Amino acid sequence: MIRSFEGTEPEIHEDAYVDPAAVVIGDVVLERDASVWPNVVLRGDDGRITLREGANVQDNAVVHEGAEIGPYATVGHTAIVHDAEIGERALVGMAATVLDRSVVGERAMVGANSLVTEDTEIEPHTLYAGVPAEKLKVVEDSPWAYAGDHYVELARRHRESSDILE
Repeated sequence: MIRSFEGTEPEIHEDAYVDPAAVVIGDVVLERDASVWPNVVLRGDDGRITLREGANVQDNAVVHEGAEIGPYATVGHTAIVHDAEIGERALVGMAATVLDRSVVGERAMVGANSLVTEDTEIEPHTLYAGVPAEKLKVVEDSPWAYAGDHYVELARRHRESSDILE
């Protein structure tokens, strides 16, 4: 479902993919090749949400308030990003939570089920995990930095082949 809020409609690039089971509300911008998967909620009613080119937000994730998901970044299944910035090719792992005013640096990774508390800055090229998330190691070149490329292709396949069956 895609709908406006108080007169503000989502801006969705023609090459972005929004699954029919996703909810995209209000002040949301989806750039070229961004993808939004089943049961995702992007609720732009209290600040703009932007998914940069090639960014993907996976099944059951929630993004709210003034959030920005960087180019080719991945927000994993059931994750929450609330008023935070996710850098280029960064990964927010499955069921992780990133809270207000936090910044996840370029190609950084937040481990599954981790909690990034308010006002945390996660350095580029690092892995943080735990509750609260702590720096575990430097990551020079993780294959997860390229997950966004996979999702661009997968979204293309879904656009071309998916039909809603009743």
